[in-house]
Amino acid sequence: MGTPEFAVPPLVHLIVNGFQVTAVYTQPDRPAGRGREVASSPVGRTARSLGLPLVQPVSLRPAEVVAELTGLAPDAIVVAAFGQLLPQKVLDIPRYGCVNLHPSLLPRHRGASPVAAAVLGGDEFTGVSVMLMDRGLDTGPVLARAQIPISAADTTGSLTGKLSQMAARMLPDVLLRWIRGEITPRPQDDATASYSGEITREQGEIDWHLVAVELWRRLRAFQPWPGSYTRWRGKQLKIVEAKPLMEKKGVEPGRAVVLGGEAAFGVGCGDGVLAVYRVQLEGKRAMSAAEFMRGQRELIGALLPSGRD
Repeated sequence: MGTPEFAVPPLVHLIVNGFQVTAVYTQPDRPAGRGREVASSPVGRTARSLGLPLVQPVSLRPAEVVAELTGLAPDAIVVAAFGQLLPQKVLDIPRYGCVNLHPSLLPRHRGASPVAAAVLGGDEFTGVSVMLMDRGLDTGPVLARAQIPISAADTTGSLTGKLSQMAARMLPDVLLRWIRGEITPRPQDDATASYSGEITREQGEIDWHLVAVELWRRLRAFQPWPGSYTRWRGKQLKIVEAKPLMEKKGVEPGRAVVLGGEAAFGVGCGDGVLAVYRVQLEGKRAMSAAEFMRGQRELIGALLPSGRD
């Protein structure tokens, strides 16, 4: 059971390693892209290309959906970013339980957006937790964990890709050892748990009163979606790449200043300056800050609006 690109490598690794995948469950096809054409999820497309039986229920709660799944008699259900809560009747079906691939070091960052939360939190490390699902939100006992460092260049997009590959490599071995009785599940410490909520489009609007380091983390956490943006001359100006300059003080929050070099301009923050390297103006392609400045010289000295304005 999975839906986005994150779940594709684990599915492929199961096939490559000889597991019998009796069915693939994913979200129903939905309109996507600018043309709003109906499209399958990455997992749905992969299942079709591999000739695997594909099921796309709107919900797992109807009795007929539960009955169909029960009839498949799965030994285990592997879940990776499926996008639906599994009711208890589904959790009870497989002999070896429902095994979830969660992209965080549980119990840190339970919930909907663990990868973005790790970047926002300034975590030095993140990872994958292979856990048994229960009725709670990512509260089940952990079968295995692995971690990787978070680099200064990592975004939610790049980090999700790394964690997807890590989850895929872990899954076959962990599944086999769990089924053979070689793993003792470890309960999570609820007292140290943290939660990550859904990311909203509105969170991408930049509040220049925040400190430069916080804005830098948000910029990376909100890539690829919803991005970090301000407004310039009535259009959305997306900040694609930037770095914090904490040593530069005294610039009014939102005030654009010249910097020179690759970071052609910077913007004052609540503390420090955000040095801007790449931008994308609404309706235009992404470009370097220097290229943007050649046609927008009036930006220097201007006061960009904040999300709180």
